[in-house]
Amino acid sequence: MEGPVAGIVLGSVSDLDLGVKAKEVFETLGIPYEITVASAHRTPDDVVNYARNAKARGIKVIVAVAGLSAALPGVIAAHTTIPVIGVPAPAGTLGGIDALLSIAQMPPGVPVGAMGIGAARNAALFAARIISLFDDKVHEKVWEDTASARLKVTESRKEISDLPLAPSSAFREL
Repeated sequence: MEGPVAGIVLGSVSDLDLGVKAKEVFETLGIPYEITVASAHRTPDDVVNYARNAKARGIKVIVAVAGLSAALPGVIAAHTTIPVIGVPAPAGTLGGIDALLSIAQMPPGVPVGAMGIGAARNAALFAARIISLFDDKVHEKVWEDTASARLKVTESRKEISDLPLAPSSAFREL
C-alpha cells in the first residue's frame, strides 16, 4: 500500500480525540490513513468532494466522526460507494444518543455502519477487517491484534484473588 487506504473525517476539530483513537489502531496495524475535518453543515461542498474523490484516490473505507445531529457519515455515504463507518461523538445535552440515532437510522440506499458512542477504536478495527479482505499483511496484523486481546483477557483472570474461580477446564472445548 502506497497512499492512504483509510480516511478519518471529523465533523469538528473538537472530535480530534476520537480521531486519534482511530489513528492509533491504523498505525498499530500498519494501515496508511489520512485525517481531516469537514463539516456536513458548515463545509458541505468539502464533504461531498471528499466523498466523491475518495475511491479514485485509493481510499477503501472512511471512518466519519460526528456529534449532535451527526449528518456527516450519511452525507459521505450518499456520495460514495465505499464503506462508511460512523462514530457518534459523546456531545451535547444527550451525550451522543442523538448522534447515535442519526447514524444508525439512515434511509434505505444510504448504508452507514454505526459504532457505539465514542467507539472510534472499534470503528478503526472494523475498517481494518474490511481492508484485510484484500490485504494479507493487514489480515495477519488484525489476527495478531485479536489474539493479543484474547490473551489480555485470559491473563486478567490471574488478577482475581480470594474469590471462587472457574477452573481452566471450564474454557476448554468439549
